[in-house]
Amino acid sequence: MSEHQSGWSELFSDKNRGSAVALSAGVALYATNSYIVITILPSVVQDIGGLAWYAWNMTLFVVCSILGAALSAHLMRKAGPRGSYLTATSIFMVGSALCAMAPTMQMLLLGRAIQGLGGGFLFALSYAMINLVFKESLWPRAMALISAMWGIATLVGPAIGGIFAQLHAWRYAFGLLVPVTLLFGGLVWRTLPAQQVKSSSADPLPLTQLILLTSAVLVVSAGSLSVHGWVNLGAIVVVMLMMLLLRQQEFTAKVRLLPRNALSLSSPLCWLYMTMTLLMVGLSCEIYVPYMLQHLHGQAPLAAGYITAAAAAGWTLSEMTSSGWTGHRVNQSIISGPAILAVGLLLLLASVPAVFGPSWFNLSGIILGLTMAGFGIGLGWPHLLTHVLQLADAQEKETAGASITLVQSFAAALGAALAGTVANLAGVNSAEPGATGNAAFWLFLSFIIPSGLGVFTALQAVKKRRNTHLPPVSQGSM
Repeated sequence: MSEHQSGWSELFSDKNRGSAVALSAGVALYATNSYIVITILPSVVQDIGGLAWYAWNMTLFVVCSILGAALSAHLMRKAGPRGSYLTATSIFMVGSALCAMAPTMQMLLLGRAIQGLGGGFLFALSYAMINLVFKESLWPRAMALISAMWGIATLVGPAIGGIFAQLHAWRYAFGLLVPVTLLFGGLVWRTLPAQQVKSSSADPLPLTQLILLTSAVLVVSAGSLSVHGWVNLGAIVVVMLMMLLLRQQEFTAKVRLLPRNALSLSSPLCWLYMTMTLLMVGLSCEIYVPYMLQHLHGQAPLAAGYITAAAAAGWTLSEMTSSGWTGHRVNQSIISGPAILAVGLLLLLASVPAVFGPSWFNLSGIILGLTMAGFGIGLGWPHLLTHVLQLADAQEKETAGASITLVQSFAAALGAALAGTVANLAGVNSAEPGATGNAAFWLFLSFIIPSGLGVFTALQAVKKRRNTHLPPVSQGSM
């Protein structure tokens, strides 16, 4: 196979184009929705209240995404590619309609939960199908293409959310998702096959692990609502115990959420998953960036949305740049990513007015910091995901594909819950002057920690994988 055939041109050849477009469009819908919501949330809170529940919009969405990711393989076996995607789009559409009509924050959260379930299916199915429809040499390109949809979302999502927010018509932003989802369903119907090419036997669900995983996020999220530190600390301790139980269950259960030995410290998979988790948690503080831009820097909703989207733009840029790298450059990208993320968060910290006061650096520092943070995550991201698929046993490729979304969704939900904890403890709900600036300071300072830990886990992931003597994949040229 020539390098040219294993590059972008082959991914968009007549044989692969339909699958590439359908899989990436599903993630584009998921990602665009995320940036619409991040942009309009300050306006939603201003209209129907519920600032204390701010982070729960992301938490519940991602918790239900975890369930969707875990159920995606079963849905695929029962309904096939086309049927599973149509089911996912239907659920997502119902959730969007509920959000558009929500009279209270509680009803909005219900809609977000249903949206999350459908979105989790869409997200996980895209990754799970990569090893089914593309050959191995195209996996990094397909991973990069799917993840690059977050870059498209940075252009579309903030525009939709910002315009409707400034028109005081945030409900129409959710309502617009309904016909768009219908159009995506039509694309799926025309493009994807009704049945799988590769058949597989149905396994029972790992219910115990799923309950522990989702309960852990809900516990830390519930704790985040309290302004008492001992409640937050207690929730974190309970979550740590749940994670230890989940790890033990994964070792002893016949049905697992992750590939075999994925949580063993001697396995490179374990360090790959930890690196992915820490990267996602490190960027989770961005959920509060639009709120802080509007309240600390006087930015309009549209501008705040686009500034926040700089993180996704940086992520997309670095992914498209590094997806064709091979050899030692792959290892360098994985190790450098968390360090660049940490530098980006330091810039965000330095841009808080409470630290240095109003200056020209504030806004430019935020844009540069967000861009660097996203760039750091995307630099090694396609290779982290490709390594997961490569290292999984042949009979566990489907589980490995679904696990990518599972881990990413869990990390995002956990990060959002922790962001809510820090923000509430720092007094984001307080009416006192400087409360928002104080919350911003502690948010950015706290989230430098997981990015720093990510450097260590990335080093271990590279070291452990090198010791497996896995042959490199021919990825072709950019």
